Amino acid sequence: MIGAFFYLTGQSWKNRTLMRLRRMKQPKYLVGAIVGVAYLYLYMGPVMLHPNRGNWTGGTITPENRVLFESFASAVLGIILLGGWVFPHERAALIFSEAEVAFLFPAPVSRRSLIHFKLLKSQVGILFTTLIFSLLLRHAISGSPAWIRAVGWWLVFSTMNLHFIGASFARTMLLDRGISNWKRRIIVLALAALAIGAVAVWAARALPPPDTQKFERLPDVLYYAQSIFQSGPLPYLLYPFRLMVRPYLAPDARAALLALGPALLLLAAHYWWVVRSNVAFEEASVEASKKMAERIATIRANRGMTTGKPSKKKRAPFKLQPVGLPAVGLLWKNLIGAGQSFTWRFWLIWAWLAIIVGFSSGMTAMAARSSAGMNPKVMGVLVIAGMIAGMFLFMSLVIGPQLVRQDFRHDLPMADVLKAYPMRGWEVALGELLAPTVILTGVQWLLIILCYGLSSAFGEQLPRELRLAVASGVAILAPCWNVISLLIPNAAVLYFPGWFHSGKGAPQGIEVMGQRLIFFLGQAVVFLVALAPAALTFAVVYFIGRMALGNYGAVPVGALAAAAIMAGEAALGVMLLGKLFERLDLSSESVS
Repeated sequence: MIGAFFYLTGQSWKNRTLMRLRRMKQPKYLVGAIVGVAYLYLYMGPVMLHPNRGNWTGGTITPENRVLFESFASAVLGIILLGGWVFPHERAALIFSEAEVAFLFPAPVSRRSLIHFKLLKSQVGILFTTLIFSLLLRHAISGSPAWIRAVGWWLVFSTMNLHFIGASFARTMLLDRGISNWKRRIIVLALAALAIGAVAVWAARALPPPDTQKFERLPDVLYYAQSIFQSGPLPYLLYPFRLMVRPYLAPDARAALLALGPALLLLAAHYWWVVRSNVAFEEASVEASKKMAERIATIRANRGMTTGKPSKKKRAPFKLQPVGLPAVGLLWKNLIGAGQSFTWRFWLIWAWLAIIVGFSSGMTAMAARSSAGMNPKVMGVLVIAGMIAGMFLFMSLVIGPQLVRQDFRHDLPMADVLKAYPMRGWEVALGELLAPTVILTGVQWLLIILCYGLSSAFGEQLPRELRLAVASGVAILAPCWNVISLLIPNAAVLYFPGWFHSGKGAPQGIEVMGQRLIFFLGQAVVFLVALAPAALTFAVVYFIGRMALGNYGAVPVGALAAAAIMAGEAALGVMLLGKLFERLDLSSESVS
């Protein structure tokens, strides 16, 4: 029977590979494959041809801190595996394809043989993941050879896979015995809290309290953490997880072989647990496979777009008037599609919270400075919070337009419906861009308020006038920045609809990765070209305005001038996007 499973898995991969090779006849996939192969060669080629180049020879892990690295990795692994007992709520269900259900379930195949088939099939993905991790994380902190790291990753992934399957079987057995999901979660979390409490009580009694003044260097912090991991109950609690990560952290072949024995025994114990579990998973597997097949059929019927589960009726973000600008109707539709969060109530609550936090932070910083100088703890908290808010603001400006897709990227499969509306092309384009622009701008303005208030912790290093000038300038530029950032990917979608893929049913492979790289590089170049006139205008207006308004007053004036240039570019872009939409003919393109 195992031979038949090997044959089935091998034929599936063979047919999938042949399908991708036949797809190379289309230029869009051939060009993408060439770019994808070139990228992989530039990134991984030097490592495969010169494996010793760039690797760490001495290694960061020393015999003194090896236990600390091992304990930290085992703690992270334990938290991940604990999630398999807390978060899932469904019964044990091994997902099979529609063809596998049709052929294997009626066949004279035992339940254990079906489990072996799924374990065998999962090894294909585990081996591929092991290869990717071994190549991407080639600079091993332990300085161990590549084969030791590969074996270590394989042991970790294989044991985790078996543990999650066994945990699903155990959850099903508990449900059959009348223990509900919430009872199970309470029991598991109570045991975890008991273990954490035992460690905390022991640390409080056996170790001196941490003195933050002595933690001036990272080695001091690591030394205190190592003392917790090396003694007390924690080493015993983390011992099974240490066995899993120990082969990967082995410094040489001898240590790796010694660590492999216990790790393989742990893997064999998980395997015995899974295959010996007498749990009926067939009905749940058929149901899960049916849902998966229905989801795939829905994705294909919608040309690559997934609709998800039938959702409840969503609240409208605002009342749509019967008469008005047609683009507002598309804004209303796309805001509903964005979810329940984007309503007036949502924005008012978060705006009020941002104002309160920003004002409170500024008042706290002023009071701390006026009393006896800035309290280091208060300053540290405000500085870290301000840096986090600034990081999110930067991310929303750079990658936000790639994440918020309530525009042509979402509605491309329904382009024939949009064309049937009594609207001109530029009106449809404007309406499609309004929703992501409103969402991104609202989020960015809230983050600007937070950054302005939290940055008061810097004191005289960032004067209030400078913070106000920068905040107002960014707030003025944000809407036009977002429109231009959204214009480029939407124009690419309408100009190359056959290259655009979306949804779980979209094509995969190295050729699709190459297409995405081409899109990314092209969008970056076009965006920089579009920003050049606005940047030049800002520089000219700023240097002229600083003579009359000063350094701080010239910033918002220069931002207004740059925003005017960007608004003109955005208007031309919307007109061009409308022309592209009017010429779009999906019948002559393949969007899947």
